[in-house]
Formats: sequence, C-alpha cells, structure tokens
Amino acid sequence: MADHDHDEHDGHDHGHEHDGFGAYLAAIAHEREAKDEFFHDSPQSPIPAETRATFRGLAYWPIDPGYVVIDLELGPYVGDGPATFEIPTSDGRLRPAERAGTFSFELGGAPRTLTAYRLANMTGGSLFVPFLDATSGTETYGAGRYLDVEPEPDGRYFLDFNLAYQPYCAYAPQYSCPLTPAENRLATRVEAGERLDPGAGG
Repeated sequence: MADHDHDEHDGHDHGHEHDGFGAYLAAIAHEREAKDEFFHDSPQSPIPAETRATFRGLAYWPIDPGYVVIDLELGPYVGDGPATFEIPTSDGRLRPAERAGTFSFELGGAPRTLTAYRLANMTGGSLFVPFLDATSGTETYGAGRYLDVEPEPDGRYFLDFNLAYQPYCAYAPQYSCPLTPAENRLATRVEAGERLDPGAGG
C-alpha cells in the first residue's frame, strides 16, 4: 500500500502575493494545468494506468474570490477532542495527529469554524485543514477535501477554497489518505476547488 500523506499540492505559488485578480486567476490556472499534466503523464499519477490515456483533466468549480478568507488568526482549539490523537485513514490505518487550533471565519453569510491539524510528517507552521461540506459524497469526494495552509510573514493565515483538492484515494483505493474528522463539517455548499467530474456519472 502506498503511504499517501495528504497530497503534493502544497509548495506551489498560488498567486496570493501577486497584484490583481488577473494574476491570481493566471496563477491558479497554471497550477491546474501542471497538475493535469502530472496526472496524465507521470508514473506517480493516482489515475489508474489503464485509464490515464483518456484522462481529460480534473473537474473544478469556477474560481470565485468570495471563497478566499484572509487575515485569519489560528485560535486555540476549543472542541471536545484531545489535542493529540490518531486520525483514521481510508485504508483503515491510524496516523498520529495534533489539533493545532481553530480558524473562525464567515462563509456563505454565516460564521464557520474549521480545526487545523498537524500530521507527523509536517514541519514549521504548515497546517492541514480537511473539510466536509454539503457537496461531499455527491459532487465531491465523500471523505472530504483538503487545504494545505502556510503562515504569512506576519503569522496570520488565509484559506482559499479555490485551492481545495481531493486526496489521491478519490482516484484509486490503494492510497492511504486521512479521513476528515466530523468536527470539520461545514453546513453549507462549498462550490470551489476540485470536484468530481460531472460528466463521469458521479
């Protein structure tokens, strides 16, 4: 079994440091093109080898700046779960994890919270923010989508749901992907980021 932590999506230039919405759109479009090329051509692609030749690219909702939440502080975790725990994975394993804190913000006209986690392989200020929403299980992968979050120079964070991505186990069952804890369910539709291909029968 492959030990797939939570994807290779972090480490790219997502364009939040560029001036202008046009540059932001171009940066995300470039990243999506690069990811499609990797999924189509790389031996490490999660797309099964027998279907890679017909892979048409990942499906996304249109980029929407309304799904970008900026200037967030990581607050203390105030939920009922323990600070350190073992997060279950898609292949039945348990992986050491830590509840690093909570992001509180407004989305869809209502206050929301998401817990941020640190996994055993993460360093520095990197945070893992998986989430479920009202599209999960129908229009997006049922076990949730992921955000990889890095601190800004001033220590604050931003959440860009246009960068939300599905784990490799959405494409092939041999990968080991963390399942989204129930505390990270958003009671709204998040029509941003990666989605299931609406032309592929769900």
